[in-house]
Amino acid sequence: MYDTVTPDGRPGGSPHLHLCCSEAYVVIGGRGAVQTISGAGFAEHALARGTVLWFTPGTVHRLVNLGDLEIVVLMANSGLPEAGDAVLTFPAEVLADPDRYAAAAALPDGGAPGTDPRAAYARRDLAVEGFEQLRAAVERDGRRAMAALHTAAAQLKQPQLETWRRRWEDGAFRAAQLTGVHLDALARGDAGHLMDARVHALDGPVERGRLGMCGHLDTYPLRRPEE
Repeated sequence: MYDTVTPDGRPGGSPHLHLCCSEAYVVIGGRGAVQTISGAGFAEHALARGTVLWFTPGTVHRLVNLGDLEIVVLMANSGLPEAGDAVLTFPAEVLADPDRYAAAAALPDGGAPGTDPRAAYARRDLAVEGFEQLRAAVERDGRRAMAALHTAAAQLKQPQLETWRRRWEDGAFRAAQLTGVHLDALARGDAGHLMDARVHALDGPVERGRLGMCGHLDTYPLRRPEE
């Protein structure tokens, strides 16, 4: 996790939400917290080695690094949360302008390993500014204060929805369909698909240190359900 200090004095990552995907954290080292804003209001959840925490679409989340925080992130839909399905909580005037949003969210070379992290810190700090504004609005006006963010987020991502759909169809949906095929076969007394059992192993990440929303990412390749 990023460990530089944000405008409110807390080190950590960029507040954001996902429109379609759930996400889970498995803490493997250090300590920290996740701050969330949802229809249930603001909350802060402690993180320590062994903690597992997950949240559903629409949950604004912000990771706070209180000391060497390291996590394994499990993303739905073939990694879609880091491949488009994320909206940073920039101030309302930035969210309302697609060009301003795109400029504020962009990283040099897409954040590839070795990229200067200062751009990631700048977008994070702007998202923290908006996060604090959103938190104050929710504490004042309740869950209805989330509506403007949700509307702006949906409008920003309209151009990407067909790409997301193809990723879902080729990943999670195909895997679910294959389970249905297996269940139908078993119901007929046919266990032939079990002869196709295979073992897969990965030696390690294919990429180390990509700049993500909340920290430096070590990423693994995707596999289709039949691979």
